[in-house]
Amino acid sequence: MVKKTKTKTYNTETATVVKKVTYGVYGDPAGYEQTMFVTPEGDYFLYTYGGADSAYSTEKITAYAKAKAEEWIKNN
Repeated sequence: MVKKTKTKTYNTETATVVKKVTYGVYGDPAGYEQTMFVTPEGDYFLYTYGGADSAYSTEKITAYAKAKAEEWIKNN
């Protein structure tokens, strides 16, 4: 998935996975996954996606500041 802002591009194909957390099992409509990525430029973003009954029923990319990303990694 790719998300572009005015100044940055976040791409799950070219970024590196830092941490991935999965809730539920494959096919669970309430299950979802959260994956923290870092771009080659050092920008962090969280990719979320899940089943139809989850909080993340549509794919989403959210930019994170480094400190906030490190906190998320530590707490998940």
